[in-house]
Amino acid sequence: MPVGQKSTEMNWAGNYRYGAAAVHHPRCEDELRTLVAGAGSVRALGTRHSFNALADAEELVCLDALAPNITIDAAAMTATVSGGTRYGILASELARHGFALHNLASLPHISVAGAIATGTHGSGDGNGNLASAVAGLRFIDAAGDVRTVGRLETADFAGYVVGLGALGIVTEVTVGIEPAFEVAQHVYLDVAWDQVLADYDAVTGRAYSVSLFTDWHGEKVGQLWFKQRLGDGRTTEFPAQLLGGKAATANIHPVPGMAAVNCTAQLGAAGPWQDRLAHFRADYLPSSGAEIQSEWLVAREDAAAAINALRARAGEISPVLQVTEIRSVAADDLWLSASYQRDSVALHFTWVKDQSAVDKAVAVVEETLAPFAARPHWGKAFNARAAELAPLYPRFGDFQVLAARLDPTGKFRNGFLDRAVFAG
Repeated sequence: MPVGQKSTEMNWAGNYRYGAAAVHHPRCEDELRTLVAGAGSVRALGTRHSFNALADAEELVCLDALAPNITIDAAAMTATVSGGTRYGILASELARHGFALHNLASLPHISVAGAIATGTHGSGDGNGNLASAVAGLRFIDAAGDVRTVGRLETADFAGYVVGLGALGIVTEVTVGIEPAFEVAQHVYLDVAWDQVLADYDAVTGRAYSVSLFTDWHGEKVGQLWFKQRLGDGRTTEFPAQLLGGKAATANIHPVPGMAAVNCTAQLGAAGPWQDRLAHFRADYLPSSGAEIQSEWLVAREDAAAAINALRARAGEISPVLQVTEIRSVAADDLWLSASYQRDSVALHFTWVKDQSAVDKAVAVVEETLAPFAARPHWGKAFNARAAELAPLYPRFGDFQVLAARLDPTGKFRNGFLDRAVFAG
């Protein structure tokens, strides 16, 4: 393996170029330990689905040369996997043995360690984010030593999981699993906003996972996706017309006008969980990457008010927008999770690839959502600084203390973390 190579790496969207002098691809944990121990500034670079500078450092480490090493413990109902493994790979292996994860994000292409470090999520009233399934972590600390923490063994475990890469380089993740299940996906078009917001809880409670897609204009929601988990006791009724809208008669892409060839199967056709819970198929790239993403989570009880506040500013948001997805996420106990101690509704924005225009739109959304104590997704575009974010997270100060204890010289810190987490 070459010692390192000059970085020409950009993120998946192409809106950020990493400033690292070298990108390393260690082939084993010992090689990684040596790299970390000798580095002055180093961070892990996953599948590059962050839309900001979160992953950058003087040196970057990719874990893509390490084997997935997926180990299933059927007695404990857990699976342990290398941190650089993509969720689609983990899902396929679990399904092969008759097991499942509780949920998947929209993209199965993202890495396990990267997704949990940023609190990435799927959808569902009763479904926590992907990090909420984590039972244990193995990571390399600033000294190059191996550390392990577990939910049952480590008192401050909830501080480690959504760790933003500030605590070390995660090499293995242990997650809870469950028996495999089937899902049928139903999509409705032109659903009426007034009918959705009249009883928002009833809408999102209708299926295991529910997503709304909108451009914020007019009186209609563009699309409403129901992921029905078969046999879970929820309704099995998905009629031709619902909430003022009509059932789609062909597979639909969330972004209007785009071909649905890379989307998971719809039209109520039941299939394995790993082929339905994500919006996009693991065997296709989700898109060209010509986009920038942002996301904020508000308390569930504020969902309707926050949605209406954004609708009122459609004229400022929509010109820069490809689509917004709205979905629910269950509360968890993870210190820097955007769903910490509150059931949440996530408001996700897929913007056009125009950074200056997006920056202005992000400011509009942040201003609009400020009254609702909105927490941004750590891996996506936002402007808030640590002084603004700290009041939103009751354990924010505790995380700062944990990071200082594990990384006293700031080896894993960077400009993004200094602005968003550690600076006043």
